Amino acid sequence: MKPFIPSRLEFILFGFLLSGMMSSIVTFIAMVQTIGFTPELLLAWLETWLSSWIVAFPVVLVVAPLVRKTIHKLIIPSS
Repeated sequence: MKPFIPSRLEFILFGFLLSGMMSSIVTFIAMVQTIGFTPELLLAWLETWLSSWIVAFPVVLVVAPLVRKTIHKLIIPSS
């Protein structure tokens, strides 16, 4: 596959994919624990996931730089 997204958008794409994957996994587990494997699970999970993703995406964009700064303060630089 030939790359088609400019490198200046890498951080946004990273946040988009990370927040989508993480929120889908977390909400699926929560929904299975809440309602179990029922016929309503798929629709209930999709509704929950999409509303969670709307929150998770901007949160990742804001929190990720703070986490990076914190990590850089904790890690000993390689020589």
